[in-house]
Amino acid sequence: MSKPVLVVGAGPVGLTMAAELARYRIPVRIIDKAPARSDKSKALAVWPRTLELLASASCADAFVAAGLKAGAIDIHSGNTTVARLTVDHIDSPFRYLLILPQSETERLLETHLETLGGKVMRGTELTGFAETADGVSCTVRHPDGQDETIDAGWLIGCDGAHSLVRRTLGMTFAGDTLPTGFMIADVHIAGLTIPPADLAIFWHEDGPLMLFPISPGHYRVIADTGSATNPHPAFEDVQAIVAQRGPGGLTLSDPVWLSGFAVNERKVENYRAGPVFLAGDAAHVHSPAGGQGMNTGMQDAFNLAWKLALVEKGLAGSGLPDSYSPERSAVARQVLTDSGRLTRVMLVRNRLTRLLRRLAAHRILSIPAVQHAVADRLAGLTIGYPDSPLSTGSARTLHGPRPGQRFIADSPFSTGNTPRFALAATENTDARAMTERYSPLLETEIRKPPDEKGIWLIRPDGYVAATAHAGDWSVIDAALSAIVTSATATRIPVSA
Repeated sequence: MSKPVLVVGAGPVGLTMAAELARYRIPVRIIDKAPARSDKSKALAVWPRTLELLASASCADAFVAAGLKAGAIDIHSGNTTVARLTVDHIDSPFRYLLILPQSETERLLETHLETLGGKVMRGTELTGFAETADGVSCTVRHPDGQDETIDAGWLIGCDGAHSLVRRTLGMTFAGDTLPTGFMIADVHIAGLTIPPADLAIFWHEDGPLMLFPISPGHYRVIADTGSATNPHPAFEDVQAIVAQRGPGGLTLSDPVWLSGFAVNERKVENYRAGPVFLAGDAAHVHSPAGGQGMNTGMQDAFNLAWKLALVEKGLAGSGLPDSYSPERSAVARQVLTDSGRLTRVMLVRNRLTRLLRRLAAHRILSIPAVQHAVADRLAGLTIGYPDSPLSTGSARTLHGPRPGQRFIADSPFSTGNTPRFALAATENTDARAMTERYSPLLETEIRKPPDEKGIWLIRPDGYVAATAHAGDWSVIDAALSAIVTSATATRIPVSA
């Protein structure tokens, strides 16, 4: 464990990765070519599943204290409310969407990293790397122009959509760019009569208008412009679009940030090449519809960090990180599909199609079961890994989550400095013997099972690794044994 992990990119994904590795006491260095942290608000949404993982890292309270709790998403057409989607009924300790500017998310994560002994090397750029017999040799350039060679055990590219790590690997970033452009503006708005913590979407024949609260009186404005060139909008243009598409009577002032952007929908096939991994926008980009981008990337980091930590601590076989790419690639594929559909629904122009959209949204989203399903999906609670190589056993006749599904618990998992699996079972001699046999891979606490007729083995990130009927400890033993002895799969070599 003498070689550090090198994390490239100090956005939310890279900071999450570095902080998790530092929490697990794995040597880590994190670099970013920018001289300072961004002051732009950028991504605003922190969904409940991400907050649950931040709770495991013991830093969720700081995020909640700094953010705004949004409880609903309202869809309007003029002054008529078409539908209202609430998230206060979801099965999570965090029954809201936390609105927090990305600049604040990065500040909080960097502070958290520093409390763990880490520090971002700013103004430091990766210029090249090559695989070695036992890791990867990386060349970085410091602010003074001096080059340094870092002999790393692993390299993790969290360096965004234009990732040097991905381009050096020669990985194809397959996908498309939508033919329309969007404007974004952070402004103050007076005259808005909707609840101050609600997200508001206005459907209009000229295109959608979205108003997201940031702080009292301060909103994020997003609208399509029809232009794929995405020039920065003038403040007057923002005011005109809000007057045209909004409910009327709104006054904008004090613009904080004005920008334009295009929607790219792209993804790499494989997130791993030898000792090199991709995470976040370096591996997948998609429409901001649904606010899933930053959350998906941060969850990439949580997924990979515990696996690398167990390998580095000698508690798992070197093949454990092979599960990272298939698990997270499947999640990104679903996010791409969902966000793409939402974007295309928002952009419909045909009059009849718009009428049908309005009727369908009003009727369908008024059904409680649909409300719950949509809220759970947006909140990230339905994310799972049913097809993961780590998911074994069966719980079809048991009441509780199946392998790969999120396990709902009263307290976070793996909050210490070593990633640990957990058992949920009726406590008895066999259960206690299992925790002793696989110490320190297993928590000593045996949690209450959702069904006394079953046994659940839960991963450090809170997903079910295996299930078995009570007494069938061979299934749990086999799952843990596979983690400990996992063999390395054939790896894609790093491009020279």
